[in-house]
Amino acid sequence: MDALLLARIQFAANISFHILFPTITIALGWVLLFFKLRFNATRDEKWMDAYRFWVKVFALSFALGVVSGITMSFQFGTNWPGFMEKVGNVAGPLLAYEVLTAFFLEATFLGIMLFGFRRVPGWVHTAATFLVAFGTTMSAFWILVLNSWMHTPAGFELRDGVVHATDWWAIVFSPSMPYRLAHMLIASGLTCAFLIAGISAWRWLRGDRAPAVQAALRTGVVMAAVLAPTQLFVGDMHGLNTLQHQPAKVAAMEGHWHTGGNVPLILFAIPDEETRSNRFEIAIPNGASLILTHSLDGVVPGLDQFEGKHPPVAPVFFAFRIMVGVGMLMIAFGLAAAWFLWRRGTLPTLLLRGLVVMTFAGWVATLAGWYVTEIGRQPWLVTGVLTTADAVGPVGPAAVASTLVMYLVLYVLLLAAYIATLYRLAAKGRVVEHLPGNQPLPASA
Repeated sequence: MDALLLARIQFAANISFHILFPTITIALGWVLLFFKLRFNATRDEKWMDAYRFWVKVFALSFALGVVSGITMSFQFGTNWPGFMEKVGNVAGPLLAYEVLTAFFLEATFLGIMLFGFRRVPGWVHTAATFLVAFGTTMSAFWILVLNSWMHTPAGFELRDGVVHATDWWAIVFSPSMPYRLAHMLIASGLTCAFLIAGISAWRWLRGDRAPAVQAALRTGVVMAAVLAPTQLFVGDMHGLNTLQHQPAKVAAMEGHWHTGGNVPLILFAIPDEETRSNRFEIAIPNGASLILTHSLDGVVPGLDQFEGKHPPVAPVFFAFRIMVGVGMLMIAFGLAAAWFLWRRGTLPTLLLRGLVVMTFAGWVATLAGWYVTEIGRQPWLVTGVLTTADAVGPVGPAAVASTLVMYLVLYVLLLAAYIATLYRLAAKGRVVEHLPGNQPLPASA
């Protein structure tokens, strides 16, 4: 492998590991605020017990997110110096805004949130929880502002080959930013919802019938039932925006090789770039035209319009289907669980086990969607401005490969330790009650 491919794999490994944890903390901060507000309103200890458990998960996730984020910042200088040389006048301030308005806010009030419940007035602790939750969202906002600008750059001009900002409002609110931000925030909500529901279902099946477990399980289920269908609607709008601004990405997502109308919706195929065709194709006639143009015979751009300037098809094609497939499972589990809780006040054992299996489904969907987004931008690092090949640094393949192996080994160990710690925390809170299976969740939970 050459240095370019190895550098791309290394950055992909770093960001894949890093994104797992902000995807949890962005939404979990607001869930903690909900638990605290419910406690303030009802003085029911179950909400505070739920807060105490999940704030530990927040702290663990926050710590790993910070540590893994540092390695990415170093890579801008080691592996991708051309990025900052070309677009640093835009990227630098946006990253600085993220640190100044978000990270410092989180770091400042996290200690109060974790340890201040009995040391500061209740309203101060609630305010600290709000500020940490707000900080995580602002962090996501600024990172997605930069990422969206890289996909749909606006508000700049080139002077001697270097990007200079001309309109910061246009940079911040680039054409894809609102859709990308909404899609990512809902993805975080779903990741958090299934994590809470899955861990709570695991505790319930092991005999922990504490009111806090019941309250958290209901919270996760309701979040999933509301957010999963909403994500389908937001994702459709995001897809239409992508078709307008990055049609090559959509063509790769759909495995659509030739421009034309009456385009089928391909459910499964094996894209073949050599023959520019799909093998073993299973498709719904006119489906892609209907979804993308809202017309059965609508014309959709194909990959033939972007010879030499389109992303690798197979990774984008399959990642998109994984994302959509997991999303459909989320809708099914969320609505089914909500129906059982509403109609019967209980979850069947089989559905509880299904929620345990879906505990980390949000991670799978988020990573698949991220790969669609980032691989789908290739060969550009900043669309129409800077190619990935032009940004790579002079580090040799051997050096990149050795550090890549080191990162991969470390990340596997850290991820295993993180998951083991989650279940260890859950097991420590176990309260065994010898009750018959499928005990109903109280309506007040």
